[in-house]
Amino acid sequence: MTDTAIIYGDQRIPYLVNVDDNRTTRVAIHVEPDGKVIVDAPPGFSPVDIQKAVQKRARWIVSHVEDAQARFAHVRPREYVSGEQVLYLGCRYVLKVLPTAAKPRAVRLKGNRLEVETRVGAAEDVRSKVRAWYRVKARDYFAKRLAEASQRLPWVNEMPPFRLLEMNKQWGSCSADGQVILNPHLVKAPRECIEYVVLHELSHLKHHDHGPEFWQLLDVHSSHWRRSKQTLDRMVETLMME
Repeated sequence: MTDTAIIYGDQRIPYLVNVDDNRTTRVAIHVEPDGKVIVDAPPGFSPVDIQKAVQKRARWIVSHVEDAQARFAHVRPREYVSGEQVLYLGCRYVLKVLPTAAKPRAVRLKGNRLEVETRVGAAEDVRSKVRAWYRVKARDYFAKRLAEASQRLPWVNEMPPFRLLEMNKQWGSCSADGQVILNPHLVKAPRECIEYVVLHELSHLKHHDHGPEFWQLLDVHSSHWRRSKQTLDRMVETLMME
């Protein structure tokens, strides 16, 4: 990807150019939920032609970037103290920090609370414990969902290998060799949203691009994937917050 920008009024809006081998005639412009602008361009398109195409839609881009930035504006960084809310599988739990002089027990859900024992008491120690807990839960839950979907979807012969990777603008991806990559922050989302992302990535084993056949495949195997995607887009700033 290459990084450049357009000017609209007194605003400078950066965007990334992604050369898409499956495109032939036009560029496609996407504003990600976090406000990043991605431009998919056919091979051979000159930077001048791409710039002209993007500039024509500058007003639309600025409007969507401002909407994304407004959603993030109210989000406050976590302090990792008792009383804060944390998300897991779409449900809200109250963080309870428990100082202890003994060896801290593992992080655990207890009723409506996520209990974290700590001898240090510092926010960074609590943060690292919560992050580690999320990764373990994400690994186990995603593995179950991938196994279930792999048995159900006719084009998947066996469950593909997968790994966790924190990403700023993606919930998942599928590599050319068939490895599924999932964002551990996704485990905070509602179950139906996780199922959508799993289906999305497994569908790339059949259709590697986002052409019409890809979206038709989603329609066949999930009647509510659009609703789940919209939910994720609305929650992105909350789910990514640490």
